[in-house]
Amino acid sequence: MTIQPVFEQEIKQHAIWKSLVLHLIPGVLILAFVAVAVPILKNLGLPLRFGLLMGIFFILIPFELGVLFYEGKKRNGTFSLNGIVVYREKISIKQYLLWVPLLLGWSVAIFLLSSPLQVYLSKTVFSWVPAWFIVSDAGYSKTILIVMVVLYGIGNVAAAIVEELYFRGYLLPRISRLNGWAPLVNAVLFALQHFMAPWQQLSIILGILPQVYVVSKKRNIFLGIIAHSLLNLLSSISLALSIFG
Repeated sequence: MTIQPVFEQEIKQHAIWKSLVLHLIPGVLILAFVAVAVPILKNLGLPLRFGLLMGIFFILIPFELGVLFYEGKKRNGTFSLNGIVVYREKISIKQYLLWVPLLLGWSVAIFLLSSPLQVYLSKTVFSWVPAWFIVSDAGYSKTILIVMVVLYGIGNVAAAIVEELYFRGYLLPRISRLNGWAPLVNAVLFALQHFMAPWQQLSIILGILPQVYVVSKKRNIFLGIIAHSLLNLLSSISLALSIFG
């Protein structure tokens, strides 16, 4: 099937209220889901991180893909993402080889450098959050931890792909009337919807902002998908090393 290009002027813009809701509701739903799952996980003797994992598989992915395919059904008459997920213009391999390492390196540097700030914020500004916001992987059997790490790796990469389709391929183009402000608004709202880790929101904004600008400038979401997936993969490897290293 040939995918027809969708030009900027053809993309129907979202009202401000609609854009806010669509940006933030995934985080609201995940927060509500984890809050319900916490006592169940405690009774089962499972790490609270399983709540976040289930939130990815049962909430984040189904909701965001559901919105995309619902809009595709309305527009195309079939469950097609043609005209829904845009910013799919072709770029050269050289540009991927240039931009992906730069964007990934920037994000990794930001998260490493801001790690002490995140710890400080979690203990001061956000000290009021419930104890189950702070996940701990200590005291569980090796089998449980191995299963958790494997699922975390799969879920983390899957979430990155779906989030890029949803936030950058769908939502970002529909606030393009904001011109140069659109990537900033998209990055800020994307960070704010991480309600389960509010102390990371500033780091997420700084870490993801160049990526959003490049995706918007190049009209290519695959740059974001690759960089975001690699970043989440590194996060999963880091978790595994912290547990088993």
